[in-house]
Amino acid sequence: MPELPEVEVVRRGLAQWVVGRQLAAAEVLHPRAIRRHLPGADEFAERLKGRALLSAERRGKYLWLPLSGDEEALMAHLGMSGQLLIVEPDSPLEKHLRVRMRFEDGGPDLRFVDQRTFGHVMLSSLVGGVPEPISHIAPDPFEEAFDEAEFARRLKAKRTEIKRALLDQSLISGVGNIYADEALWIAKLHWARPTWTLTRPKITELLTAVRTVMAAALQQGGTSFDSLYVNVNGESGYFDRSLEAYGRRDLPCSRCGTPIRREVFMNRSSYSCPRCQRPPR
Repeated sequence: MPELPEVEVVRRGLAQWVVGRQLAAAEVLHPRAIRRHLPGADEFAERLKGRALLSAERRGKYLWLPLSGDEEALMAHLGMSGQLLIVEPDSPLEKHLRVRMRFEDGGPDLRFVDQRTFGHVMLSSLVGGVPEPISHIAPDPFEEAFDEAEFARRLKAKRTEIKRALLDQSLISGVGNIYADEALWIAKLHWARPTWTLTRPKITELLTAVRTVMAAALQQGGTSFDSLYVNVNGESGYFDRSLEAYGRRDLPCSRCGTPIRREVFMNRSSYSCPRCQRPPR
């Protein structure tokens, strides 16, 4: 699933290609793509028609495009395989095209393509500038609204494993499995380390690691393990070539040479160096 860097790459593409343009029409080709927009496809299309896209925003893994008129936005969650693509209007329709949006200027379409249909788009009211369905999730570590002291306090109060806390969107948004493993490798922390044992300097070090790895991934266009994550122009990211822990089972740790270990965590994989990241007793 795309994490913060991949979603930010898409947001930047949307900011470049669709912000300021006025929608002429929206067409829903698969109802599952707007399953959370309860009024249905016809109402969805009618409410978008004629409205301008004012900006491109993101919190964690969610994107939204505020609309002209009411305090409302077009919100998107990419899920496992969702793609927001900028495509010339006369281009052939993609096999897994779910929603097509055309513009008054006759320029490139905005198309939502989703092979596995786990992603979705919807219209939502804004609460404090954030779509109402995600107003409860925490700011991500790149937002001005992110409070490091409050994060540290709540982290220690969680009384859980550090990786489980990093994946908790009510505590910090945007960090998924890949970048959690990478940040923990940088900070030399095992994923099962209890949160209440972390000192404030170690929490600061961990946050720095989270920001460092996600900023590096952003510079390289995100992480692509298959063709399902692409930017708005259909291009893949290359950060998978720079990963130090995630997906590197039995390969040598670049710090100490010890083979990276894969362990089962929350029905998924967790990768760490057994020497650099000592498991808790």
